[in-house]
Amino acid sequence: MRILHTGDWHLGRTLEGRSRLREQEAFLEELVKMADDQQADLIMMAGDVYDSVNPSAAAEQLFYESSARLTARGRPLVVIAGNHDQPERVASVTPLVSGRGITLLGLPSGEAVRVHTSRTGEMACIAALPYPSESRLNELLSEDGDETVLRAAYSRRVGMLMAQLGTAFRSDTVNLSMSHIYVLGGLESDSERPIQVGGAYTVDPSALSIGAQYTALGHLHRPQYVKGDGLMRYSGSPLAYSFSEAGQAKSVTLIDVVAGKPAQVEELYITSGRPLVKWRARGGLEEVHRWLDEGLDADAFIDLEITLDEAMSMGDIQRLRKSREGIIHIRPMYPEMDAVQLEHQRSELPVHELFRAFYQRQTGGAQPDDGLVQLFLELVEQDDARNHAEEDDA
Repeated sequence: MRILHTGDWHLGRTLEGRSRLREQEAFLEELVKMADDQQADLIMMAGDVYDSVNPSAAAEQLFYESSARLTARGRPLVVIAGNHDQPERVASVTPLVSGRGITLLGLPSGEAVRVHTSRTGEMACIAALPYPSESRLNELLSEDGDETVLRAAYSRRVGMLMAQLGTAFRSDTVNLSMSHIYVLGGLESDSERPIQVGGAYTVDPSALSIGAQYTALGHLHRPQYVKGDGLMRYSGSPLAYSFSEAGQAKSVTLIDVVAGKPAQVEELYITSGRPLVKWRARGGLEEVHRWLDEGLDADAFIDLEITLDEAMSMGDIQRLRKSREGIIHIRPMYPEMDAVQLEHQRSELPVHELFRAFYQRQTGGAQPDDGLVQLFLELVEQDDARNHAEEDDA
């Protein structure tokens, strides 16, 4: 049996207001081609179909159309809800799609999914656990607020659910498990919404040790294995959704497995999607304009940091914005600002006054106009908002 493991599609997600829907369409087109070319017998989608509990009509249409194409040749698709999804919404169209070989699981249940694959005649048994939030488990984990106690209680409860699902495993079936959780030891990026408070909502790998030949995980956006008993892997997201993922190679996972034998795993790299890159221009505006003229990272979204000796003008910033639509952030870095800030720490001057003092120092006493000060404040606010968003929206 050949299985494609994917997850964390986040359909409808934007990047600072820029739509990613065309990139997501291109990925799903590529996924359909991969499934056909690799003769995949089963697709496992490990959660976060959407980026919001209230997805747009375009995002839902893309999911339904892509699901129909993935299963057009009789290939089953099993989807679980992630922490970004509204579980009942994901599962609501089950009566319409179950006849097409599409299984949609919104809430945790006690029954494993059994899937027959027509090409090989094999049966897969999947211990599938959608994102198990405390409220979805409908159980108060512990009255003790201690992080260690909470983590142990949550992990223990997940382990109980997985063990119950694993009782359906048989020696003549391909035994798989799938969940959307944060397993201890996994590496996060800024675009995953935290499901733990100080590490409390994490799962010990031992909770997933139920005898599965492969465990398909969702939630972390970096493709990676998790140390534990058996093969456990995050497929990662198909697109880079924050600049903390800049430079990551995105992929889906192909699994070859037969009943009673170890699974063989291969990473299939994704070519669709615009890259996210970080530019650090230590040579100032001149260096940035040279990169632009050379066509560097022409199709990328860019996080730009410029080291400057003098304040940027409004014209400088406007020209950068117009020169490349992919420039998302512009952060001027003024080494002299550190000295100015130290001088004014005791007076606790607001940031706009610090900028005025810096500008005066750089220009020999000239005063910046209100428009330039306002532009500087907007850049600072954009940077603060981006940092908060990456902390809160993972």
